[in-house]
Amino acid sequence: MSMPNIPDIKPDIELKRRDVINLLLASIALEEIGLSHILNAEGEKLQKAIQLATCFDELLDANRSAERMLRSVIKQEMLLQFKLEDVLEIPDYHHDRKHKNNSSKQS
Repeated sequence: MSMPNIPDIKPDIELKRRDVINLLLASIALEEIGLSHILNAEGEKLQKAIQLATCFDELLDANRSAERMLRSVIKQEMLLQFKLEDVLEIPDYHHDRKHKNNSSKQS
């Protein structure tokens, strides 16, 4: 059996620092929108469970289900917070070099 032949693909993509940061921020925002839809669906699910429940155990089951989902959403929110903090700390090498050059000239 021969090895697969992979074409030599060299995509030329050039992104400036600002573009990268904007794309990262947009990805965070899109994930946040997705989480908001999940939370909304959980709320609607709980409302329906309350309307249709015939016993207390059914309400407890719906509550446990919602709690598990909320825990997952909270975990994802924490990861998004870390991602946002990392994006905001992306160094500006051009700005840092200018700042270093100005500092060394003043000394």
